[in-house]
Amino acid sequence: MLAPNLTSADYLRAFQSLMPRGRVWPTDSNAEQTQVFAGLTQVYARNTARANQLLVDAFPATTYELLPEWEATLGLPDPCAGSAPTIAQRQQQVVARLANSGGQSITYFVNFAAQLGYTVKIEQFTQARAGMLKAGDPCCGRDWNFAWRVAAPASTIVRAVAGAMAAGDPLAAFGNAVLECEIRSVMPAHTIVLFSYGASGKLDSTFILGESSLL
Repeated sequence: MLAPNLTSADYLRAFQSLMPRGRVWPTDSNAEQTQVFAGLTQVYARNTARANQLLVDAFPATTYELLPEWEATLGLPDPCAGSAPTIAQRQQQVVARLANSGGQSITYFVNFAAQLGYTVKIEQFTQARAGMLKAGDPCCGRDWNFAWRVAAPASTIVRAVAGAMAAGDPLAAFGNAVLECEIRSVMPAHTIVLFSYGASGKLDSTFILGESSLL
């Protein structure tokens, strides 16, 4: 249900409908009383518009004016998004951090990246063991048990959204700095995360997705 977007004219009609009837209570557009009411009802219309905007700012995915307050609550902005992040990038970071409930599964990290605006796949590595290797498999040493790789397109584009832009925002922002910075901030401390980006922007279909934990 949409919030009522009442205008000054709407309030003027409401005012006049509440007034007594008679020749001393004219409702003509050029009447002095009508002009006085028209000046007063502009205040009510502005208050309505501000109240409707508050409903928009109450949600982190659409917030604009209250974005700095959302960020202050979450320790943002930070160096992850660079010196001049777009409004859309800032909103995505706020949403990702608010929705982040923690976890170590591959699904958790894929979803976390998606909230930041990135489509990724994750590959886990394991130590080579006799009886488990197949022809063509890499001979990984013991340390590879603690390594995992995030694969993403070569360049993720965050496009500007009408109604959620600020003066000076580019029409599109590029780069993977936010992805790497945020993933490293939540990765298990005993692991090493690697990042790979496809030159064509497409993910390699051989990457394995599963529900196992990155332990």
